[in-house]
Amino acid sequence: MKKTSLLLPLFVLSFLWFTTAAAGEVARAQFTTGISDREPVDAITELGTDHSQVYFFTELTGFSGETVTHRWEHGGETMAEVSFDVRGPRWRVWSSKQLQPGWTGEWKVSVVDGAGNVLAEKTFNYGAPAAMGSGMDSGMDSGMDSGMDSGMESGDSQ
Repeated sequence: MKKTSLLLPLFVLSFLWFTTAAAGEVARAQFTTGISDREPVDAITELGTDHSQVYFFTELTGFSGETVTHRWEHGGETMAEVSFDVRGPRWRVWSSKQLQPGWTGEWKVSVVDGAGNVLAEKTFNYGAPAAMGSGMDSGMDSGMDSGMDSGMESGDSQ
């Protein structure tokens, strides 16, 4: 009986450790005006209507073999969803959105796992250039003309 009572807590602790250790992490998530060498060129919280494209960059660790989605929302409405198959222990992905001048206000991107759980959320404000403050560092986009683009990398650990 004593041996069994010692084994049960050990089993529970090892189960909890395994399920926690197996869980992935969003190491970085940010809006940017461009991607260079698979990295964001800046971090923004505001963007003026003189810019027509914005990117959302995410670095994931521990999600190998899973699907993760960027859900773009504006005004309480889902505007786009871009899914990525994570193929390595460290995986960097990004999606982009072509913005129209009338789509001003707060935008939100949620990083969502395959079960629908929100792993991370970030927001930025899109508005008239004069109304925007110092929420943008520098950089421009590559000028892609599709409404939603995505990219991903090989998941190397460099």
